[in-house]
Amino acid sequence: MKCFSRSDPTENDSVEGLRPNARGPGLVTFGPDRVIEFCNNNDLQLIVRAHECVMDGFERFAQGHLITLFSATNYCGTANNAGAILVLGRDLVVVPKLIHPLPPAMSSPETSPERHIEDTWMQELNANRPPTPTRGRPQVTNDRDCMFTESLSKWTSWHYEGNSQI
Repeated sequence: MKCFSRSDPTENDSVEGLRPNARGPGLVTFGPDRVIEFCNNNDLQLIVRAHECVMDGFERFAQGHLITLFSATNYCGTANNAGAILVLGRDLVVVPKLIHPLPPAMSSPETSPERHIEDTWMQELNANRPPTPTRGRPQVTNDRDCMFTESLSKWTSWHYEGNSQI
């Protein structure tokens, strides 16, 4: 079970099968074919995974059968990523809601010493902890990928509200 619970999807939906994962021995990357097969065999429509920073807070994979969710904004104070939560809507439709990072605090004389100590402590804590690497957006490499991305956008029944804030 460790193999799959700590492994990652491949870079995009065009890379299928199982492949070695650079994050460590015994870990793999799995393609959309494996996700769809698992969903079909277990009568599932969706798998939600976490524990990987994605820049937009969530990321779809395997034609919408797998979603990576990351709720922490500006991970470790350096990633400047959005976070997201999933809301179960009407008719069991899953609706991602974005959580945007706060802008950097402006320095001012009113900043309390307690706040400075808290910020310094968090920076020291994060400096000693290796962050989870962020997962970038898949690169579109050819017209086939563009057509696939466009088809996927039309196909999916997800209701993405990109400008909503919590």
